[in-house]
Amino acid sequence: MREITLSQAVNEAIAEEMRRDPTVFLIGEDVAEAGTPFKVLSGLVEEFGTDRVIDTPISEPGFMGMAVGAAMTGARPIVDLMFGDFIFLIMDQLCNQAAKTHYMSGGKLTVPLVLRTNLGATRRSAAQHSQSLQALVAHIPGLKVAMPSSAYEAKGLMKTAIRDNNPVVIFEDKLMYQDKAPVPEEEYLIPFGQAHVKREGRDITLIGTSSMVQVAEKAAEMLALEGISAEVIDPRTIVPLDEKTLIESVKKTSRALVIDEGHRSYGVTAEIASRLNEKAFYHLDAPVLRMGAMDVPVPFSPALEDLTVPTPEQVAANAGRLCAGELIHAA
Repeated sequence: MREITLSQAVNEAIAEEMRRDPTVFLIGEDVAEAGTPFKVLSGLVEEFGTDRVIDTPISEPGFMGMAVGAAMTGARPIVDLMFGDFIFLIMDQLCNQAAKTHYMSGGKLTVPLVLRTNLGATRRSAAQHSQSLQALVAHIPGLKVAMPSSAYEAKGLMKTAIRDNNPVVIFEDKLMYQDKAPVPEEEYLIPFGQAHVKREGRDITLIGTSSMVQVAEKAAEMLALEGISAEVIDPRTIVPLDEKTLIESVKKTSRALVIDEGHRSYGVTAEIASRLNEKAFYHLDAPVLRMGAMDVPVPFSPALEDLTVPTPEQVAANAGRLCAGELIHAA
């Protein structure tokens, strides 16, 4: 076991799968010589060449459509979307074509495609490069959605995604690319729909996605100083969602707080909270609370931007109030 960055983990996963399977190729803007703006893919073009690591013009609908067609005819493309915000440009190719082809062909065609992109604010990139839009695609049947919280998850989920016969969207937090975590040198895959209990507890369940897992873990440490035992769970994939692990935890702790960096309204937190309320209602001692980004465009001002995303202090404070029996009305 060695420690590598999330960026290195993604790079390793793609390289290993490209060596294993010649039908895997990478396509997107600045994926070859530039290695993407975050340098995640650096070095791949030197090993695999420009036939398999393909730089495209600035035409997201174009190269996404090419990838869908390639996937339908036997290839396994990995589409690099430079920023998650650009997903609006490819919604028809992703949600009307990739997601529905297997169904509309009566099971005769598959679209084994991976769309890897990013999410996350507080990078000072303003409103059009800071959004967390995972709820948009999670709403579409036919798509799987993964949200790695560390280098370990990033590598294992990417390898699983590349081998899946369905279209998969992976959202990586752009602020976590240099974060290190232990990653095995030997091959491993992380099954979709299998949550990870990061920390066991008895008083409250904290469910976080992507970078909010670290926020939840820091909040759990703060709560421990107050004598509150918090269980922290990383769903890893929001589609499919491991309901069983989440519900079992809530039945044990009787309280839950769900944290996601997407906007709070109509988002991932709402879906998870709803399922917990439906399926663990008689075990709850308090309403399931959810915390997400403010329902505003992400500000460019650092002082304002930092206010839009849940922090460990806010999570710990709300969890403490839930455990104290206080009724919380989230804004």
